[in-house]
Amino acid sequence: MSPRPPILVGTLHPRLLVDDFAACFRFYDAVLGELCGAKVAEGVPQGPYARWNVEEEPVLALIDRAAMRTMLDVREGAADTALLCLRLDDVTAAQSLCEEYGATVVAEAAPQPEWGPETVLAYVRDPAGHLIELQASPD
Repeated sequence: MSPRPPILVGTLHPRLLVDDFAACFRFYDAVLGELCGAKVAEGVPQGPYARWNVEEEPVLALIDRAAMRTMLDVREGAADTALLCLRLDDVTAAQSLCEEYGATVVAEAAPQPEWGPETVLAYVRDPAGHLIELQASPD
């Protein structure tokens, strides 16, 4: 059997799922610049999403927990406080690879035009139950 070609990861960063988005936005906006030089790349204090980058690389994102629940079955995301986001070149291949090694699919790879015209997302849980977002988008 020949080795598979790599599924290239563009970025890897945590997303915190929060209930008080505005308070968390203000906190991270105030401290990330001082701590690591990160600046808001996307988002506003009203939410539901924000991301901080160092130069062009994401280091942290926030997402409103209620907004996340609209994307997933409410039972699936009820207790999550964070997820790992991987921006990839092939979400379907990444989802298959994760399944092969024991991940449970929460949401199959599918277009998400509300996130961007070419955005594709899938959600899986690793064997310990941690939520992982697999994302392909043009940016």
